[in-house]
Amino acid sequence: MISVLVIDDDSFICASLKTILEADPDITVAATGTSGEDGISLYERHCPDVVLMDVRMGALSGLDAGAMILDAHPGAKLLFLTTFSDDEYIVRALRMGAKGYLIKQNAEAVAPAIKAVMSGQSVFGGEVTSRLPAFISDRAKPDLSDRGISAREMEVVELVAKGLNNREIADSLFLSEGTVRNYLSVILDKLGLRDRTQLAVFYYTV
Repeated sequence: MISVLVIDDDSFICASLKTILEADPDITVAATGTSGEDGISLYERHCPDVVLMDVRMGALSGLDAGAMILDAHPGAKLLFLTTFSDDEYIVRALRMGAKGYLIKQNAEAVAPAIKAVMSGQSVFGGEVTSRLPAFISDRAKPDLSDRGISAREMEVVELVAKGLNNREIADSLFLSEGTVRNYLSVILDKLGLRDRTQLAVFYYTV
């Protein structure tokens, strides 16, 4: 059973999320709260598997509360659910180590996202991952050679980060799709990542 802490400054949304999540037999809501302060105190009290938290919440935002939770508990799994797709918020969530950032558009996707986070995946809605290149395009390219990534592998990483699929990467680098899949498998293994979404997030936040 996955225990979830739900934090949102709208008590109606808290109640709605609790109802939606507990309709899944694999999920239980340990507690709900309506502020960043609640998030911190309730995490200490319940030690949930996943924290589902809004971003904008009064004096102490969800991002600030999340950072404080991660400082005290580096293994905490934070999943932000918000109506705000502000680039600054997204970048902060990625860089602090959040496991996901979802836009409040499809409540039915929340339970699957929580399960994905529990399985070790990072979950970022398409609205977020599609914008990664745009809002961090001015950053210097990371040097991953010290992590064992070759120049050719780095080309694959960069194209994954730009959102290209395996066929598009193969066409761009004059490789077969099978070779691209092999490169990707080796890269993920070297970096200790699970999937191409994690790889894209890693590229833009390392």
